[in-house]
Amino acid sequence: MIYLDNSATTHPLPEVLESFHKVADRYYANPSSVHRFGSEAEYLLQQSRKQAAQLLNVDVSEVIFTSGGTEGNNMAIKGIALQHQSRGKHMITSKVEHPSVMEAFRALESLGFEVDYLDVDADGRVNPQQVESVIRKDTILVSIMSVNNELGTVQPIEAIGSILKDYPKAFFHVDHVQGLGKIDLPLKEAGVDLCTLSGHKIHGLKGTGALIAQNHVSLFPLLHGGSQEHEQRAGTENLPGTVAFVKALRLIEENRKQKINKLKSLRQHLWNEVERIEQVVINSPKQGAPHIVNFSLPGYKPEVVIHALGEKDIFISTKSACSSKQPDVSSVLKACRLDHDLTTSALRVSLSYQNTEEEVDVFIDTLKKVIERLQPTMERSR
Repeated sequence: MIYLDNSATTHPLPEVLESFHKVADRYYANPSSVHRFGSEAEYLLQQSRKQAAQLLNVDVSEVIFTSGGTEGNNMAIKGIALQHQSRGKHMITSKVEHPSVMEAFRALESLGFEVDYLDVDADGRVNPQQVESVIRKDTILVSIMSVNNELGTVQPIEAIGSILKDYPKAFFHVDHVQGLGKIDLPLKEAGVDLCTLSGHKIHGLKGTGALIAQNHVSLFPLLHGGSQEHEQRAGTENLPGTVAFVKALRLIEENRKQKINKLKSLRQHLWNEVERIEQVVINSPKQGAPHIVNFSLPGYKPEVVIHALGEKDIFISTKSACSSKQPDVSSVLKACRLDHDLTTSALRVSLSYQNTEEEVDVFIDTLKKVIERLQPTMERSR
């Protein structure tokens, strides 16, 4: 099997699974219980929080463990909106955000909040000056992802953060789900107030992640009940998942530069080979994140190509897994103002440092054969 859909999810590392199993078996007490068994679980939770904080270079009190990217994004966006609506109801995001961000903002619009959705250029990149042009005195939140999940576009987070330093009432949220372990993002230096992370994108487990909220940030909790997670997320903690997430976080940081360099090399090789295929139009920016290449095959249905590759045990995707079953048009590519033929025929290959150059070569060879086999059918249908 050749798995090239790592932006959707990654293969959990054996060490991560081992950590989960060990904690689930040995430390199954509720961390809130007052007996010694519960105290042992609570100690393990706090050690995990401390280790996560060290790895991310933040304070221990700034780490809120979550169930992943969607929850983290909703916590940040709705939490700021509901907590600070007396200061203003205006917020800013872009037209190429993940569905968990877009739908959160749309839900808030139905409650009377006002949202500016920023345009992007042909590469899917936000112009920092546009943020400055639409920000207002009543702006309470700017939310921009670090790396686009479909194109791999790296957004100018530090430039946007620099602009927002002149607007202390506006909080800055970054969805860093696709960027974690792939690009550098110094949170405090970039002026990021809230940052969403997910475990299953870094060879951890689904249902794990964190929201980093700087100490000066106050949020309206989405879940009420107990006082878990600094009173920001009520509910019995997922201790095995948390330990597994921190394990994955630590492993992804080990020899990080070498891993990123390997990804860059793999992506460049993939890019060069895809570019040689006559029918292909590459949509990703050349200087994008080191793990994503998005390209279109005008005239071909992406689902047909994906299923044909799947028959050979090669797995890629069309767009975000959270919107892949929606209509054919990619909202991200549409926002980049690409031709309709490109927005409806896009394919995404996303790499992991576990992939090899040989796997890329097999994928390219198989893709060429699939294109040749499907082309006569396409021509007859015209």
